[in-house]
Amino acid sequence: MFIETISEQAATGATAEYYQQQRDAWGFLPNYAGAFGRRPEVAQAWNTLNLAIRGGMDRRRFEIATIAAARALRSTYCTAAHSKFLRDVCGDEASLHRIAETPDGESLDEQDRAVYRFAAKVATDATSVDQKDVDELRAVGLADGDIADVVYAAAARSFFTRVLDGLGARLDTEIVEQFDPALYASMVVGRRAAEH
Repeated sequence: MFIETISEQAATGATAEYYQQQRDAWGFLPNYAGAFGRRPEVAQAWNTLNLAIRGGMDRRRFEIATIAAARALRSTYCTAAHSKFLRDVCGDEASLHRIAETPDGESLDEQDRAVYRFAAKVATDATSVDQKDVDELRAVGLADGDIADVVYAAAARSFFTRVLDGLGARLDTEIVEQFDPALYASMVVGRRAAEH
């Protein structure tokens, strides 16, 4: 990390509560938690936003859109973490391998491919989105609310990846170890993971 973070042992008050929430969720304290240690209220606001977005849409679509945005933003941390969720929470290892084989999402099925392309475009250059992009999503079965959800997911990911990469947070070895090395290698799109 580029800044001096508050250690778990030294954390008190809201920071200690935030760290404990993250430890409970992951089974370890993820490296990204330190990026929010001095401003736990920002972390809590992010959690509220992220849960509102994720909770209002299909979970698998959320993960596909988030992976697309994370890859486009060159966030190894978020690409790997959400690949884990796609596999472990959504039970979709097949799509995980398709994305590893074709990182532009071209081997995904038609609807997933459209979502993936659109989320990447929103994350990297939202001003280039036009009516044709939205019409393509409608043509594969997404309603306007679904389309807005994909935008919310991609836009929110932009905030989180910028915080992590801007402060130098590196993906946890505990997450890396949950993937086959070749599969993990396909997820390295930016900053490398922490070393043991």
